[in-house]
Amino acid sequence: MKLTSPTRFGAVALTGVLALTLAACSSTSSAEPGESTGTAGGGSATELSGSLAGAGASSQEKAVAGWIAGFNDTYPDVAVSYDAAGSGGGREQFLAGGVQFAGSDAALKPEELTKATERCFGGEALELPLYISPIAVVYNLKGVDAEHLQLSAATIAKIFNRDITSWDDPAIAAENPDVTLPSTAIIPVNRNDESGTTENFTEYLAAASDGAWPHEASGDWPLSGGQSGKGTQGMIDTVSGADGAIGYADASRAGDLGTVALKVGDEYVPFSAEAAAKVVDASPAAADATDKRLVVELDRTTTEKGAYPLVLVSYSIACSTYDSESDANNVKAYLSYVASPEGQERAADPSVAGSAPISDDLRTKVQAAIDAITVAS
Repeated sequence: MKLTSPTRFGAVALTGVLALTLAACSSTSSAEPGESTGTAGGGSATELSGSLAGAGASSQEKAVAGWIAGFNDTYPDVAVSYDAAGSGGGREQFLAGGVQFAGSDAALKPEELTKATERCFGGEALELPLYISPIAVVYNLKGVDAEHLQLSAATIAKIFNRDITSWDDPAIAAENPDVTLPSTAIIPVNRNDESGTTENFTEYLAAASDGAWPHEASGDWPLSGGQSGKGTQGMIDTVSGADGAIGYADASRAGDLGTVALKVGDEYVPFSAEAAAKVVDASPAAADATDKRLVVELDRTTTEKGAYPLVLVSYSIACSTYDSESDANNVKAYLSYVASPEGQERAADPSVAGSAPISDDLRTKVQAAIDAITVAS
Protein backbone atom coordinates (compact mmCIF):
# COMPACT_ATOMS: atom_id res chain seq x y z
CA MET A 1 0.00 0.00 0.00
CA LYS A 2 1.16 3.52 -0.71
CA LEU A 3 1.60 5.64 2.39
CA THR A 4 1.30 9.39 2.17
CA SER A 5 3.56 11.82 3.93
CA PRO A 6 2.82 12.30 7.67
CA THR A 7 -0.68 13.65 8.02
CA ARG A 8 -0.50 17.20 9.31
CA PHE A 9 -3.30 17.92 11.52
CA GLY A 10 -5.77 18.58 16.93
CA ALA A 11 -21.70 19.82 25.71
CA VAL A 12 -23.02 22.47 23.40
CA ALA A 13 -22.40 23.64 19.89
CA LEU A 14 -20.57 26.94 19.84
CA THR A 15 -19.06 29.20 17.23
CA GLY A 16 -16.19 31.65 17.44
CA VAL A 17 -14.60 31.66 20.86
CA LEU A 18 -15.62 28.81 23.10
CA ALA A 19 -15.29 29.93 26.68
CA LEU A 20 -16.55 27.90 29.57
CA THR A 21 -15.90 29.13 33.07
CA LEU A 22 -15.91 26.38 35.61
CA ALA A 23 -17.83 27.37 38.72
CA ALA A 24 -17.11 25.58 41.96
CA CYS A 25 -20.61 25.89 43.32
CA SER A 26 -22.20 24.08 40.38
CA SER A 27 -20.03 20.97 39.99
CA THR A 28 -19.78 17.58 41.61
CA SER A 29 -16.21 16.46 42.23
CA SER A 30 -15.29 12.83 41.66
CA ALA A 31 -12.14 13.23 43.75
CA GLU A 32 -12.34 13.51 47.51
CA PRO A 33 -10.41 16.36 49.14
CA GLY A 34 -6.77 15.40 49.46
CA GLU A 35 -7.07 12.52 46.97
CA SER A 36 -4.14 12.33 44.56
CA THR A 37 -5.03 13.14 40.95
CA GLY A 38 -1.65 12.66 39.28
CA THR A 39 -1.01 16.35 38.63
CA ALA A 40 2.50 17.67 38.10
CA GLY A 41 2.72 18.78 41.72
CA GLY A 42 0.89 15.76 43.10
CA GLY A 43 -1.94 18.00 44.31
CA SER A 44 -5.63 17.26 44.71
CA ALA A 45 -8.60 18.45 42.69
CA THR A 46 -9.34 21.07 45.31
CA GLU A 47 -5.84 22.51 44.93
CA LEU A 48 -6.08 23.14 41.17
CA SER A 49 -7.18 26.63 40.24
CA GLY A 50 -6.49 29.45 37.84
CA SER A 51 -7.08 29.72 34.10
CA LEU A 52 -6.27 27.36 31.26
CA ALA A 53 -6.46 28.75 27.72
CA GLY A 54 -6.47 26.80 24.50
CA ALA A 55 -7.04 27.61 20.83
CA GLY A 56 -7.15 25.82 17.51
CA ALA A 57 -9.04 23.42 15.30
CA SER A 58 -12.73 24.12 14.86
CA SER A 59 -13.19 20.40 14.11
CA GLN A 60 -12.59 19.73 17.81
CA GLU A 61 -14.95 22.46 19.00
CA LYS A 62 -17.85 20.24 20.04
CA ALA A 63 -15.57 17.67 21.61
CA VAL A 64 -13.69 20.34 23.55
CA ALA A 65 -16.98 21.70 24.87
CA GLY A 66 -17.77 18.22 26.18
CA TRP A 67 -14.29 17.76 27.62
CA ILE A 68 -14.40 21.06 29.45
CA ALA A 69 -17.79 20.19 30.90
CA GLY A 70 -16.48 16.81 32.10
CA PHE A 71 -13.27 18.35 33.44
CA ASN A 72 -15.47 20.77 35.39
CA ASP A 73 -16.90 17.85 37.36
CA THR A 74 -13.55 17.22 39.03
CA TYR A 75 -11.73 20.54 38.76
CA PRO A 76 -14.28 23.24 39.56
CA ASP A 77 -11.78 26.03 40.24
CA VAL A 78 -10.02 25.99 36.86
CA ALA A 79 -11.48 28.33 34.23
CA VAL A 80 -10.92 26.80 30.79
CA SER A 81 -11.40 28.54 27.45
CA TYR A 82 -10.97 27.41 23.84
CA ASP A 83 -10.81 29.75 20.84
CA ALA A 84 -11.84 27.76 17.75
CA ALA A 85 -9.58 29.87 15.56
CA GLY A 86 -8.60 27.03 13.22
CA SER A 87 -5.55 24.78 13.31
CA GLY A 88 -3.14 27.39 11.97
CA GLY A 89 -4.41 30.06 14.33
CA GLY A 90 -4.19 27.71 17.29
CA ARG A 91 -0.61 26.70 16.55
CA GLU A 92 0.33 30.36 16.10
CA GLN A 93 -1.20 31.35 19.45
CA PHE A 94 0.44 28.42 21.21
CA LEU A 95 3.91 29.12 19.82
CA ALA A 96 3.55 32.79 20.76
CA GLY A 97 2.78 31.79 24.35
CA GLY A 98 -0.75 33.15 24.23
CA VAL A 99 -2.37 29.83 25.20
CA GLN A 100 -1.25 26.81 27.22
CA PHE A 101 -2.47 24.22 24.71
CA ALA A 102 -3.64 24.02 21.12
CA GLY A 103 -5.83 21.80 18.98
CA SER A 104 -4.57 21.11 15.48
CA ASP A 105 -5.64 18.88 12.61
CA ALA A 106 -2.06 19.17 11.34
CA ALA A 107 1.13 18.19 13.10
CA LEU A 108 3.70 20.87 13.82
CA LYS A 109 5.94 21.71 10.87
CA PRO A 110 9.75 21.51 11.29
CA GLU A 111 10.10 25.27 11.75
CA GLU A 112 7.30 25.20 14.32
CA LEU A 113 9.05 22.44 16.26
CA THR A 114 12.10 24.69 16.50
CA LYS A 115 9.98 27.55 17.87
CA ALA A 116 8.34 25.16 20.32
CA THR A 117 11.64 24.58 22.13
CA GLU A 118 11.83 28.26 23.09
CA ARG A 119 8.11 28.49 23.83
CA CYS A 120 8.36 25.39 26.06
CA PHE A 121 11.22 26.78 28.16
CA GLY A 122 13.79 24.40 26.71
CA GLY A 123 11.41 21.46 26.63
CA GLU A 124 9.57 20.14 23.61
CA ALA A 125 6.08 20.06 22.20
CA LEU A 126 3.73 17.20 22.92
CA GLU A 127 1.52 16.14 19.99
CA LEU A 128 -1.18 13.80 21.20
CA PRO A 129 -3.77 12.30 18.80
CA LEU A 130 -6.81 12.64 21.04
CA TYR A 131 -9.55 13.43 18.51
CA ILE A 132 -10.19 10.96 15.70
CA SER A 133 -13.05 11.65 13.35
CA PRO A 134 -14.06 11.01 9.75
CA ILE A 135 -14.25 13.95 7.38
CA ALA A 136 -17.55 13.93 5.55
CA VAL A 137 -17.95 15.03 1.95
CA VAL A 138 -21.24 16.91 2.32
CA TYR A 139 -23.63 18.08 -0.35
CA ASN A 140 -26.91 19.94 -0.78
CA LEU A 141 -28.83 18.58 -3.76
CA LYS A 142 -32.57 19.02 -4.10
CA GLY A 143 -34.54 16.13 -5.52
CA VAL A 144 -32.03 13.46 -4.51
CA ASP A 145 -33.13 11.45 -1.49
CA ALA A 146 -30.50 8.68 -1.61
CA GLU A 147 -29.03 7.90 1.80
CA HIS A 148 -25.56 8.45 0.34
CA LEU A 149 -24.23 9.30 -3.09
CA GLN A 150 -21.38 6.97 -4.04
CA LEU A 151 -18.16 8.57 -5.28
CA SER A 152 -14.57 7.48 -5.86
CA ALA A 153 -11.62 9.66 -4.89
CA ALA A 154 -10.98 10.36 -8.57
CA THR A 155 -14.52 11.65 -9.13
CA ILE A 156 -14.39 13.79 -5.99
CA ALA A 157 -11.05 15.22 -7.11
CA LYS A 158 -12.46 16.16 -10.52
CA ILE A 159 -15.46 17.82 -8.87
CA PHE A 160 -13.32 19.98 -6.58
CA ASN A 161 -10.83 20.72 -9.37
CA ARG A 162 -13.85 21.96 -11.39
CA ASP A 163 -13.38 19.40 -14.15
CA ILE A 164 -16.85 17.93 -13.45
CA THR A 165 -19.41 20.72 -13.32
CA SER A 166 -22.87 19.09 -13.41
CA TRP A 167 -24.47 16.60 -11.04
CA ASP A 168 -25.66 14.43 -13.94
CA ASP A 169 -22.14 14.06 -15.33
CA PRO A 170 -21.56 10.52 -16.69
CA ALA A 171 -18.80 9.86 -14.12
CA ILE A 172 -21.19 10.51 -11.21
CA ALA A 173 -24.04 8.65 -12.89
CA ALA A 174 -21.86 5.57 -13.46
CA GLU A 175 -21.19 5.30 -9.73
CA ASN A 176 -24.85 5.87 -8.85
CA PRO A 177 -26.87 3.77 -11.33
CA ASP A 178 -29.97 3.67 -9.12
CA VAL A 179 -30.15 7.42 -8.56
CA THR A 180 -31.84 9.95 -10.84
CA LEU A 181 -29.43 12.86 -10.90
CA PRO A 182 -30.48 16.42 -11.78
CA SER A 183 -28.60 18.62 -14.21
CA THR A 184 -27.96 21.09 -11.39
CA ALA A 185 -24.62 22.87 -11.59
CA ILE A 186 -22.06 21.72 -9.03
CA ILE A 187 -20.83 24.39 -6.62
CA PRO A 188 -17.60 23.23 -4.95
CA VAL A 189 -17.06 24.90 -1.58
CA ASN A 190 -13.71 25.11 0.19
CA ARG A 191 -12.40 26.55 3.45
CA ASN A 192 -10.95 30.05 3.09
CA ASP A 193 -8.77 29.87 6.21
CA GLU A 194 -5.68 27.76 6.82
CA SER A 195 -7.24 24.49 7.85
CA GLY A 196 -6.06 21.09 8.97
CA THR A 197 -9.32 19.70 7.61
CA THR A 198 -8.37 21.08 4.20
CA GLU A 199 -4.91 19.56 4.51
CA ASN A 200 -6.35 16.16 5.35
CA PHE A 201 -8.89 16.40 2.53
CA THR A 202 -6.34 17.44 -0.11
CA GLU A 203 -3.93 14.79 1.16
CA TYR A 204 -6.61 12.15 0.59
CA LEU A 205 -7.31 13.48 -2.91
CA ALA A 206 -3.61 13.60 -3.81
CA ALA A 207 -2.98 10.06 -2.56
CA ALA A 208 -6.11 8.21 -3.65
CA SER A 209 -7.34 9.85 -6.86
CA ASP A 210 -4.89 8.23 -9.31
CA GLY A 211 -3.62 11.60 -10.48
CA ALA A 212 -7.00 13.32 -10.84
CA TRP A 213 -5.99 15.84 -8.17
CA PRO A 214 -3.03 17.80 -9.65
CA HIS A 215 -2.19 19.75 -6.50
CA GLU A 216 -0.06 19.03 -3.44
CA ALA A 217 -1.62 18.50 -0.04
CA SER A 218 -1.98 21.83 1.73
CA GLY A 219 -3.85 23.52 4.53
CA ASP A 220 -4.54 26.40 2.13
CA TRP A 221 -6.94 25.75 -0.74
CA PRO A 222 -4.95 25.63 -4.00
CA LEU A 223 -7.60 27.08 -6.34
CA SER A 224 -8.67 30.71 -6.45
CA GLY A 225 -12.21 31.95 -6.84
CA GLY A 226 -15.28 29.87 -6.18
CA GLN A 227 -17.40 29.58 -3.05
CA SER A 228 -15.84 29.29 0.39
CA GLY A 229 -16.53 29.46 4.09
CA LYS A 230 -14.45 30.28 7.15
CA GLY A 231 -14.10 27.54 9.70
CA THR A 232 -16.20 24.42 9.93
CA GLN A 233 -19.39 26.34 10.57
CA GLY A 234 -18.71 28.65 7.63
CA MET A 235 -18.27 25.61 5.38
CA ILE A 236 -21.52 24.02 6.57
CA ASP A 237 -23.44 27.30 6.24
CA THR A 238 -22.20 27.87 2.68
CA VAL A 239 -23.07 24.35 1.52
CA SER A 240 -26.47 24.50 3.26
CA GLY A 241 -27.30 27.77 1.52
CA ALA A 242 -26.81 26.71 -2.10
CA ASP A 243 -28.55 23.97 -4.09
CA GLY A 244 -25.87 21.92 -5.86
CA ALA A 245 -23.13 22.77 -3.36
CA ILE A 246 -20.58 20.23 -2.15
CA GLY A 247 -17.95 20.63 0.55
CA TYR A 248 -16.02 18.81 3.26
CA ALA A 249 -16.20 19.06 7.04
CA ASP A 250 -15.72 17.14 10.25
CA ALA A 251 -18.45 14.52 10.14
CA SER A 252 -19.89 15.62 13.49
CA ARG A 253 -21.09 18.80 11.77
CA ALA A 254 -22.76 17.22 8.72
CA GLY A 255 -26.24 17.61 10.19
CA ASP A 256 -29.01 17.13 7.61
CA LEU A 257 -26.75 17.53 4.58
CA GLY A 258 -26.23 14.61 2.22
CA THR A 259 -22.99 12.70 2.67
CA VAL A 260 -20.83 10.68 0.29
CA ALA A 261 -19.96 6.99 0.64
CA LEU A 262 -16.33 6.66 -0.50
CA LYS A 263 -15.13 3.94 -2.83
CA VAL A 264 -12.70 1.68 -0.94
CA GLY A 265 -11.55 -1.30 -2.93
CA ASP A 266 -14.69 -2.72 -4.56
CA GLU A 267 -17.18 -1.30 -2.04
CA TYR A 268 -18.57 2.08 -1.04
CA VAL A 269 -18.15 2.95 2.63
CA PRO A 270 -20.14 5.68 4.40
CA PHE A 271 -18.43 7.51 7.23
CA SER A 272 -18.63 6.23 10.80
CA ALA A 273 -16.45 6.41 13.87
CA GLU A 274 -15.77 2.68 13.60
CA ALA A 275 -14.71 2.93 9.94
CA ALA A 276 -12.38 5.83 10.75
CA ALA A 277 -10.81 3.99 13.69
CA LYS A 278 -9.98 1.05 11.40
CA VAL A 279 -7.72 3.25 9.30
CA VAL A 280 -5.95 4.80 12.29
CA ASP A 281 -5.31 1.45 13.96
CA ALA A 282 -3.87 0.07 10.72
CA SER A 283 -1.56 3.05 10.12
CA PRO A 284 2.00 3.33 11.44
CA ALA A 285 3.61 6.15 13.37
CA ALA A 286 5.26 8.85 11.29
CA ALA A 287 8.98 8.48 10.64
CA ASP A 288 9.85 11.41 12.92
CA ALA A 289 7.44 10.50 15.73
CA THR A 290 8.79 10.29 19.29
CA ASP A 291 7.44 9.16 22.63
CA LYS A 292 6.04 12.68 23.07
CA ARG A 293 5.15 13.45 19.43
CA LEU A 294 2.71 10.65 18.62
CA VAL A 295 2.17 11.66 14.98
CA VAL A 296 0.37 9.12 12.79
CA GLU A 297 1.07 8.41 9.11
CA LEU A 298 -2.34 7.58 7.68
CA ASP A 299 -2.78 5.09 4.84
CA ARG A 300 -5.12 6.98 2.52
CA THR A 301 -5.08 4.24 -0.12
CA THR A 302 -6.20 1.36 2.06
CA THR A 303 -8.54 -1.22 0.58
CA GLU A 304 -9.34 -2.80 3.94
CA LYS A 305 -12.99 -3.81 4.08
CA GLY A 306 -15.12 -1.37 6.05
CA ALA A 307 -12.38 1.26 6.39
CA TYR A 308 -13.04 4.96 5.70
CA PRO A 309 -9.74 6.57 4.63
CA LEU A 310 -10.87 10.21 4.68
CA VAL A 311 -10.18 10.55 8.38
CA LEU A 312 -8.93 13.38 10.52
CA VAL A 313 -6.56 12.85 13.41
CA SER A 314 -6.55 16.05 15.44
CA TYR A 315 -3.80 16.62 17.95
CA SER A 316 -3.76 18.23 21.37
CA ILE A 317 -0.52 20.18 21.46
CA ALA A 318 1.11 21.16 24.74
CA CYS A 319 4.54 21.68 26.31
CA SER A 320 6.62 19.11 28.12
CA THR A 321 7.87 21.98 30.31
CA TYR A 322 6.07 25.05 31.67
CA ASP A 323 7.48 27.89 33.74
CA SER A 324 4.47 27.88 36.05
CA GLU A 325 3.52 25.02 38.36
CA SER A 326 -0.12 26.03 37.96
CA ASP A 327 0.08 25.75 34.16
CA ALA A 328 1.87 22.40 34.34
CA ASN A 329 -0.66 21.00 36.81
CA ASN A 330 -3.69 22.28 34.93
CA VAL A 331 -2.52 21.13 31.49
CA LYS A 332 -1.57 17.73 32.88
CA ALA A 333 -4.94 17.25 34.57
CA TYR A 334 -6.94 18.46 31.57
CA LEU A 335 -5.14 16.29 29.02
CA SER A 336 -5.35 13.30 31.35
CA TYR A 337 -9.12 13.72 31.42
CA VAL A 338 -9.30 14.10 27.63
CA ALA A 339 -7.30 10.89 27.16
CA SER A 340 -9.23 8.93 29.78
CA PRO A 341 -11.94 6.41 28.82
CA GLU A 342 -14.50 8.81 30.30
CA GLY A 343 -13.24 11.75 28.25
CA GLN A 344 -13.05 9.77 25.03
CA GLU A 345 -16.52 8.29 25.52
CA ARG A 346 -17.95 11.75 26.16
CA ALA A 347 -16.61 13.00 22.83
CA ALA A 348 -17.83 9.81 21.12
CA ASP A 349 -21.41 10.52 22.19
CA PRO A 350 -23.28 11.43 18.96
CA SER A 351 -24.91 14.35 20.78
CA VAL A 352 -21.44 15.77 21.48
CA ALA A 353 -19.05 15.00 18.60
CA GLY A 354 -19.45 11.35 17.54
CA SER A 355 -15.69 10.85 17.37
CA ALA A 356 -13.83 7.53 17.53
CA PRO A 357 -12.33 6.74 20.96
CA ILE A 358 -8.60 6.08 20.98
CA SER A 359 -7.44 2.52 21.61
CA ASP A 360 -6.14 1.35 24.99
CA ASP A 361 -2.68 0.90 23.49
CA LEU A 362 -2.60 4.47 22.22
CA ARG A 363 -3.97 5.73 25.54
CA THR A 364 -1.02 4.16 27.37
CA LYS A 365 1.44 6.00 25.12
CA VAL A 366 -0.47 9.28 25.43
CA GLN A 367 -0.64 9.08 29.21
CA ALA A 368 3.09 8.40 29.46
CA ALA A 369 3.74 11.61 27.50
CA ILE A 370 1.33 13.57 29.71
CA ASP A 371 2.94 12.21 32.87
CA ALA A 372 6.28 13.64 31.70
CA ILE A 373 5.00 17.24 31.86
CA THR A 374 7.09 19.14 34.37
CA VAL A 375 8.02 22.60 35.62
CA ALA A 376 11.14 24.40 34.42
CA SER A 377 13.86 24.49 37.07
